[in-house]
Amino acid sequence: MKIVLYTQRVEIVAGYEERRDCADQNIPRFIKACGYLPVPVPNVRSIAGQMVRQMQPAGIILTGGNSLLKYGGDAPERDETEKAILDLALERRIPVYGFCRGMQIILDYFGCTLQQVQGHVAVRHGIDGILGALEVNSFHNQACKEVNPPLEVLAQTEDGVIEAVCYREKHILGTMWHPEREEPFCDSDIQRIQKLFG
Repeated sequence: MKIVLYTQRVEIVAGYEERRDCADQNIPRFIKACGYLPVPVPNVRSIAGQMVRQMQPAGIILTGGNSLLKYGGDAPERDETEKAILDLALERRIPVYGFCRGMQIILDYFGCTLQQVQGHVAVRHGIDGILGALEVNSFHNQACKEVNPPLEVLAQTEDGVIEAVCYREKHILGTMWHPEREEPFCDSDIQRIQKLFG
């Protein structure tokens, strides 16, 4: 079974003076449903890089949780790790899928600006574009309304929030919705990952 690496959020546990990496258990379940062996990546830049180089994954998933540091987040180690992973993925032509914060790190990596938005937390809304008309979940306070090349917009909401982007040549895809939060998982999300990762 092909390996897919996935990143984790940082939880700060003050009582233990610990910074913990963690992820919703539905993330590995979703990756397994797509037909891959899920492997979590720690927010330790050197170890994450070594994992990408040695494990030769079929793909990498940048997951949700934690705002980026420049937008009020408190996990600089995660920003650094995911940017390093994107560097390696581009260099080695490893496909990347990012959802929610994962799409935000892709946007930031390519110089796109995020802004605060209202009405996008714990709701479902319609999107339209190249991906077609869909209804998706939404759990984000920050979003983008304009992208820079080489990114291409695949879907938007009526209020202009970009909900999906890609960099076709480098096999990078981002969505603002969480595929792991659908019950059951959506066939279209699974097929999208299988097409991207092969």
